[in-house]
Amino acid sequence: MEKHTEQELTRRESLRELISLGINPYPAEEFVTNTTASEIKDHFSESKKNFQQITIAGRMMSRRIMGKASFFEIKDSTGRIQAYINRDEICPTEDKTLYNKVFKKHLDIGDILGLSGEVFKTKVGEVSVRVKKITLLSKALKPLPIVKTDSDGVTHDAFKNTELRYRQRALDLIVNDESWCVFETRTKIFNTIRKRLNKEGYMEVETPILQPIAGGAAARPFITHHNTLDIPLFLRIANELYLKRLIVGGKTGVYEFAKDFRNEGMDRTHNPEFTMLELYVAYKDYNWMMVFIEGLFQEIAQEVFGSTKTSYNQKVINFKGPYKRIPFFDAIKKETGDDISKMTEKELLVYCKSKKIETHKSMGRGKLFDAVFSTFCEEKLIQPTYITDYPIEMSPLTKKHRETEGLTERFELFINGKEIANAYSEQNNPIEQRKSFEEQVKLAERGDDEAMLIDNRFLSAMEYGMPPTSGIGIGMDRLTMLFTNKTSIQDVLFFPQMKPERT
Repeated sequence: MEKHTEQELTRRESLRELISLGINPYPAEEFVTNTTASEIKDHFSESKKNFQQITIAGRMMSRRIMGKASFFEIKDSTGRIQAYINRDEICPTEDKTLYNKVFKKHLDIGDILGLSGEVFKTKVGEVSVRVKKITLLSKALKPLPIVKTDSDGVTHDAFKNTELRYRQRALDLIVNDESWCVFETRTKIFNTIRKRLNKEGYMEVETPILQPIAGGAAARPFITHHNTLDIPLFLRIANELYLKRLIVGGKTGVYEFAKDFRNEGMDRTHNPEFTMLELYVAYKDYNWMMVFIEGLFQEIAQEVFGSTKTSYNQKVINFKGPYKRIPFFDAIKKETGDDISKMTEKELLVYCKSKKIETHKSMGRGKLFDAVFSTFCEEKLIQPTYITDYPIEMSPLTKKHRETEGLTERFELFINGKEIANAYSEQNNPIEQRKSFEEQVKLAERGDDEAMLIDNRFLSAMEYGMPPTSGIGIGMDRLTMLFTNKTSIQDVLFFPQMKPERT
């Protein structure tokens, strides 16, 4: 049986009293508003006498009852505004039930109300709504945390427990205005990118989330089963191979904001479900993509901050290009003093052991290179930096470097010590692509559960002729963290994955 607190029981009793008074606490009818809190505050003028017949709706966030009159605060999706209610104005007859019983006794902080009336300024100059009519739109059965801000702007008793905020996101959004700011910025980032890509003439598309082969990235997938077809399916780890098939089909540029899934660890920058932007443009290479991304990120920064500079975790990040470009092995040599580019797998294992880097027998040359780079280089890359020209073992979907044997035309963009984007001059030679897939199969046979499988449908599409193409994947959650000064991915996801609650 569900247990209720004393306050919750009191609210349920008020609910019954409201119903007995003939008031529907959850009416179905449309409630038509004609303004918002921010619109009133921004545009009200006493001299113009505007906003004389307004209707607004929102949640009651505070209340001061003073006998025959009261002040309370309403919050809608645009902000908060004070309301003034007078007993005799809303109850012009002898029957004062609406004020004395309904408003004073049976309405609570958290209830959603509709107000009609006029706007005025109080004696202290605060823009307020003089209520002529009040309508209950939804009765809140649970009390809100009481958040108070003193005259110095200091917040007290705030709902700040991070785990509770993530688990009870709706409540977090009600009482913490700054939480909405994060997600509004997230939407602004997405819209800025979408506007730019559409302006370039690139087509937004959708590709399958349930896939017969987990391809396009090195990651461990979630596996499910289709009962009717009696086949295993995978939640996609990437949408890369499908988007390239659309490039084969003749589009110059395609992109997708994709939900991807990886059955791996969780930490401050990893969630098993995450959002990627993947973009593929025909007749371009990775050099073109670096310049394009610099322009795009500058545009996002200008839209969000009005500047190319921002402060993140007490560091100033400058998104203005051009960004520094450092070849992969040069970055490692700079931090370690060692040239590991020609080391064999056995030599790399010995090297990693000497550097106290954890290894596994399934790790091939590519993963060992990656382990060294991650250990010594990543966290040093604070300003936007392109790490370029990765070894071929780390890049099975990438074209070989046009000048240097053993390298590929790939870059990763690092900002504040984290990978934000990964891009290639895409492999468009189906014969070479098959060889790369076959090397991945060998790694899988050694126990590498992140190795790619051969995707014959993708290879078949490539054999019809794939134009030279540049592609990029951008981690939208990490990008949002950067632009909102958040250090945990859970802060930029409405509903992050959480451990089961303890009972």
